[in-house]
Amino acid sequence: MWDLWGFTIITAAIYLLNGANSVVVPTTNCYVLDNSSHIFDFSTWIGQAFEHDGKDTDTVIRFCKDVESRSQAGYVDFGRFDQFNYFAAGSGRYNFVQEFYNGDLTKCEQSFDKRGRTAQVNIICGDCPNGQCKGGLGCICDVASASTCSLVIELAIPCEKQGLRVFEGFTVGLHPRSWEIVYNGMTQLGFEKAHDEFSFKTEQTHVALYMTAVSSLSSLVQVPMTKISPEKGLELKLSGSAMTGNLATTLSPSVLLMDWRCEKARDEPYEVEITIPIDNYEPIQFTLTKMCDYRQAEGGNAAKGWAVFGVLACIFIVISTLFCCGGFVYKTRVQNQRGIDALPGMTLLSACLETVSGASHGYTRAEEPNNPFPSQASWERPPASTQATSRTSGKYGSI
Repeated sequence: MWDLWGFTIITAAIYLLNGANSVVVPTTNCYVLDNSSHIFDFSTWIGQAFEHDGKDTDTVIRFCKDVESRSQAGYVDFGRFDQFNYFAAGSGRYNFVQEFYNGDLTKCEQSFDKRGRTAQVNIICGDCPNGQCKGGLGCICDVASASTCSLVIELAIPCEKQGLRVFEGFTVGLHPRSWEIVYNGMTQLGFEKAHDEFSFKTEQTHVALYMTAVSSLSSLVQVPMTKISPEKGLELKLSGSAMTGNLATTLSPSVLLMDWRCEKARDEPYEVEITIPIDNYEPIQFTLTKMCDYRQAEGGNAAKGWAVFGVLACIFIVISTLFCCGGFVYKTRVQNQRGIDALPGMTLLSACLETVSGASHGYTRAEEPNNPFPSQASWERPPASTQATSRTSGKYGSI
């Protein structure tokens, strides 16, 4: 454990001295990761046109947009670069590959999944094999028809500068199967810096972050570090399996528990910058914000109070159970009482019920004209002399 914390302290010092650079997802889907997991952002290339003159038809590529075949008969669409990221690393002499789907469906109705005409653009960073590109932003080296409904195109361009190395497969989310904060090793928009609309409310004092990684690379993930801005006014305590060095995998995420409490109210949200060092990769870094509309009291005393109350309640229940059992045994064995009368406290309970209901006086029924018995208590037995008098005296004298 000491070795882990020692390594974390050294890593933190290095990041503070050199400055941590994290990978933020680009604002467009026109980017790609090469075979070494470095990012290349081609967002400024979107819509850049490349033309190739053919015998009967010309081919035009609009980078990260679409591919068209143009002739005297008109334009034929060979696919569009849609919201899904069909931009991947290549192999052999091709650095990258772009795929375009959902082109013109005419005479291609039987295409796979009815995607219509498609095109695959194999990108070479540099010049064409025959050196036909003459400066500029590149050119189309070759166009081949794989079928009536498919084109394969070679495109040579001066590729963008290699970016940071991305720790692919790593995610951070607010749920074990979500990745709102970090996806595929890249910080998502909204968490790359402080945003008021993404802030947590004052009353939310506990936040759980779930982290997953590819199993074969999970050992590269180090203990998270935090930086609060401003430094005073927000109390932050970290715990969970992520702080003990447990490996984060897709089947068993590691959890970072954040307990934060507002010690000082503030109009602007507090910023908590979380950095997760990764061996041989750029660190994962994102920012969470918390609003503090009012000062929050210490939560530990309340928790201790409830804990004491729970212990006392358990002790009371145990003592009450022992008292009831002991009293029941005493009354059944010594006082020879049976049934419900043997329960402790039943005598007192019966007396209370009789007092509340007024059982000592009973109640008097209204006299009926033909009732030979005058008013008597409903449950009291009249004296023998009274009964005899009632039987011998009546309307016509005594018998």
